Amino acid sequence: MNDYSDSFLHQGRRHQLVETLKTMGIADEMVLNAVESVPRHWFIDVSFSEHAYVNKPLPIEAGQTISQPYTVAFQTQLLAVKKGEKVLEIGTGSGYQAAILHFLGAKVYSIERIKALYLKAQQIFVDLHLSVNVFFGDGTKGKPAFAPYDKILITAGAEDEIPQALLDQLKIGGKMVIPIGNGDLKKMLCIEKTADATYRQTEHGTFSFVPLLKGKQIL
Repeated sequence: MNDYSDSFLHQGRRHQLVETLKTMGIADEMVLNAVESVPRHWFIDVSFSEHAYVNKPLPIEAGQTISQPYTVAFQTQLLAVKKGEKVLEIGTGSGYQAAILHFLGAKVYSIERIKALYLKAQQIFVDLHLSVNVFFGDGTKGKPAFAPYDKILITAGAEDEIPQALLDQLKIGGKMVIPIGNGDLKKMLCIEKTADATYRQTEHGTFSFVPLLKGKQIL
């Protein structure tokens, strides 16, 4: 089992990070409380632990990254998760975002396309006794067996279109947050499903993400 210690130094750095996020416009107290409560250093390699509470992305396995804390907090705030809601996450990565959603009281279903990341996240969730349902597969297909979802969060950048399967699995009245667009910077969209095949869409700035790849699982 990994070392899941959490020193006063770590806790102090998390508090400082939360203060930074407040100055950047994160105002949802539940989200700020989650960031302050979930140790980010548990989800990264020990060699980067000194940088765990700096507001920047960090490398994880398989050429992927753990998003910067501001991006995690921003997407989570947009999603407006309520306790007991069923949330589908596309792109488990390190598992940190799923842990934040779990802390907020969501029933989390998360899909990862890279086997090594899936296995590592799965072990972390077991070690930490987090009831996160994690699956290895193509996130663009969603997970219809557990649909519909109250909320869907995509943590990778789509190129030019929102996967139809994900829209279909969002319940009426539900909300999806997805970064989309060509190039390195993606527009952050918040999509609300107002009726069958009817959606309201708003834009919320630009962010950098690893790509959302269809049908490309890595064993």
